[in-house]
Amino acid sequence: MHPLHLRSVGTSLVISTHHGEAEITHWGADLGDTLPDPTILNEPIPPSSIDANVPAGLLPQASSSWQGRPGLRGHRYTDGVPGFDFSVRLRLVSATSDGNSAVIVQADPDAGITVTTNLTLHPGGLLELRHSVTNDGTSPFQVDELATMLPVAPDAVELLDLTGRWCRERHPQRRAIQQGTWVRTGRHGRTGHDSSLLLAAGTAGFGNRHGKVWATHLAWSGNHEQFADNVADGRTMVGGSELLGPAEVVLQPGESYTTPALFAAYSDRGLDGISEAFYSWFRSRPHHVGAASGKARPVVLNTWEAVYFDHKLDTLIELAESAADLGVERFVLDDGWFRGRRGDHAGLGDWYVDETLWPNGLTPLIDAVTSRGMEFGLWVEPEMVNLDSDIARAHPEWIVGPSAVSYKDGGRLPLGWRQQHVIDLVNPDAWQYIYDRIDALLSENNISYLKWDQNRDLLEHGHAGRTSVHEQTLAAYRLFDALHAAHPGVEIESCSSGGARVDLGILERTGRIWASDCNDALERQTIQRWTGMVVPPELVGGHIGPTTSHTTGRTHDLSFRAITALFGHFGMEWDVRSVTGEEREELKRFIGLYKEHRGLVHSGRMVRADVPDESLMVHGVVADAPTSGATAALFAVVKTRTGFSELPGRVTIPGLDPSRTYRVEAIFPAPGDADYGHTFTEAKPAPWLASGAEASGRFLAEVGLPMPVLNPEHAILLRFTAL
Repeated sequence: MHPLHLRSVGTSLVISTHHGEAEITHWGADLGDTLPDPTILNEPIPPSSIDANVPAGLLPQASSSWQGRPGLRGHRYTDGVPGFDFSVRLRLVSATSDGNSAVIVQADPDAGITVTTNLTLHPGGLLELRHSVTNDGTSPFQVDELATMLPVAPDAVELLDLTGRWCRERHPQRRAIQQGTWVRTGRHGRTGHDSSLLLAAGTAGFGNRHGKVWATHLAWSGNHEQFADNVADGRTMVGGSELLGPAEVVLQPGESYTTPALFAAYSDRGLDGISEAFYSWFRSRPHHVGAASGKARPVVLNTWEAVYFDHKLDTLIELAESAADLGVERFVLDDGWFRGRRGDHAGLGDWYVDETLWPNGLTPLIDAVTSRGMEFGLWVEPEMVNLDSDIARAHPEWIVGPSAVSYKDGGRLPLGWRQQHVIDLVNPDAWQYIYDRIDALLSENNISYLKWDQNRDLLEHGHAGRTSVHEQTLAAYRLFDALHAAHPGVEIESCSSGGARVDLGILERTGRIWASDCNDALERQTIQRWTGMVVPPELVGGHIGPTTSHTTGRTHDLSFRAITALFGHFGMEWDVRSVTGEEREELKRFIGLYKEHRGLVHSGRMVRADVPDESLMVHGVVADAPTSGATAALFAVVKTRTGFSELPGRVTIPGLDPSRTYRVEAIFPAPGDADYGHTFTEAKPAPWLASGAEASGRFLAEVGLPMPVLNPEHAILLRFTAL
């Protein structure tokens, strides 16, 4: 049988079946129209080893003598006794393809197991895979793991993943690929602050714009594992799986389990090529933000760092007036509006407008907001509950814990986290209550947007005494989906104590993620850069916070905070009533710049320069097909700390059309802006900075321009106009 060959924009995926099972024999550079006989790839057989070629199957298995991480782990209960059919021998039943997608069916009739694999190579080069295992037997089969994995080429010798914590999400770490298995495990019950948004294997020294890279992402919001597995014969597999708890998935006869999707991309142009594949997939979705409506991403004001829990109607109307004057288009009322909520210790679960704070409901504030041309948004945390709440007192059995009975009946609760617990959405009555309350809020009020928070890990998470993270995650997805169906015009943001639930599973159901609770612009430079490896900027909330950061105590000029927030879905989290004089005019000017250029930022190619000076970050967005006189690109040059050299020297600007000529201008901060004098440390600026420069894209990429001597924790915004 000829191999199946999927192709898309520089990528080939080849699936061979001559061993009797499906095996991916190539995932990487495009191989053209014709392929040789797949048997030429059969390896020699080394001494003191199995007497046959060992395929790295689509589901690697011990029955083929694969000694690395297996694809399927599980066992059957026979007459109530576990441990049977522990090693399945899957063999090909059928393989079909249309050139862009494939369906592979493999089965072991003796074990009573069938696995169906769906693969799609999307037009932008992003590969999507998922497996479904079906129990064809007559007794229960327990699935311990069903992993999705892909081979990478032998020249992939380095591994990059991301880690972090609250207010410091998604920071990179690198290591050499060595023999053995490198595993990143997430046991948070949610994606996790330390979760790796991508796992990337690459050639030596791969960077933003150079080297071959193979990267994967698991689209799942619950417990999970991501791994790279290098076996003794030199082959390396990368992949991921849902991390299942004890007996969490036991298939009765005829039942199936389907894995979360594994998304994967190959690039011969470094990490920026990986981003292009993910961005293309996101932006081609019919439900992507603005795809149907054409609506631009609105300027947001969130009230959290302006008023915290201190909700007073007069104050909030003043804040709305000030926001409207600045050009804000969406006003979001954060935590503190519902019954009993004067701090973080009470009220979660009681999703009724607090009558003592709001005797006339939210309507007076909503009318004040919408009459000034802004949308109204509201903060909720539907998956959580405080013990000090009416709903917890009425239904203690709805609170998640490891015991089969409620804590009121002697059961044990997990330790508190931010003085809150998790409501058991696996319980149909609890799910329906939450749905009904959020549905009522949206039906009774003119709400266009929900900031949906989730502020704790799901530890010791059980339903009726059995682990239930898997079912809780699916129940949460059903809640999002049902509310979307009932209120299709309401956009939902995924916030999870900042960036603890950022994955393509939740992003199928939300129009925005909150990348971090940290609005410190210096921290945000790294957080947003690495979030943007997978998630395009129109989905990543980036806000200007107060002059002195709430979470770090650092003080930054407005220009640095504004330029940082520009490369995302821009907003503010700040008491803007206090912004006056020159600073207010500068803020208005920048909001105008965002509105002028958001179409470019939210549709263009993300470009990240490889800069030898580690104190300098250079990144921007480039239009795919700029017209003469139009802004073709915006770039930020960011100084994170003092540099080793006196001068930054000439900095190259990659990603522009090499055959076109561009006019380059520094547009923010500009002379006359309040922050201009704080931004530079130089006796005399480079001549081009005052009047602009003209150069070809090839010249800018190969030679570059001398950059100003920026003060640490300052930045400058450059505009490139096509001539």
